[in-house]
Amino acid sequence: MSPDKINRMINQIATFFETQPDADKAGCVADHLKEFWEPRMLEQLADHMKSGGDGLSPLAHEGSQRVLDMPA
Repeated sequence: MSPDKINRMINQIATFFETQPDADKAGCVADHLKEFWEPRMLEQLADHMKSGGDGLSPLAHEGSQRVLDMPA
């Protein structure tokens, strides 16, 4: 999967959770990724994040860091 597709998918997830009343929106993004993304997709996300995660919204970036246990 291309970085553009990863960005589009995670940014859509983050956009949804931005509208929700939950206080920990980044945690919701991370939980969604853990629950619905297969390991291969998470590996591609990890590679994208190691390259800087360019194109991710701030909420998508923070949620991705959490699901991958990366420092902020």
